[in-house]
Amino acid sequence: MRGAVVIVGYRALPDQIETAKRAISALIATVQTAEPDCGGITMLQDFAEPVRFTLIEHWPSKEMFLGPHMQQPHIQSFMRAAGASLAGPPDITFWHPVSGA
Repeated sequence: MRGAVVIVGYRALPDQIETAKRAISALIATVQTAEPDCGGITMLQDFAEPVRFTLIEHWPSKEMFLGPHMQQPHIQSFMRAAGASLAGPPDITFWHPVSGA
């Protein structure tokens, strides 16, 4: 897939792991339903540190993720509510596929 691969890392508060997992899962479902530009999202949970969640997202471009996606009402709502179950803001990095690999 061409475009941008966005890696989003979340850290849940230790007593809020299940709440965070449900909130992130609900957000993923909404994004995949409401945003046709999203090429898919995979959610991972760390075996060794269950407070850590990683999302692997596929977008047409970094600009699409940072612009239209981040302005969606469901993203804004999640960001306002996330403080109750997350230890801080997400770590977001942008990657691209390497051709020939």
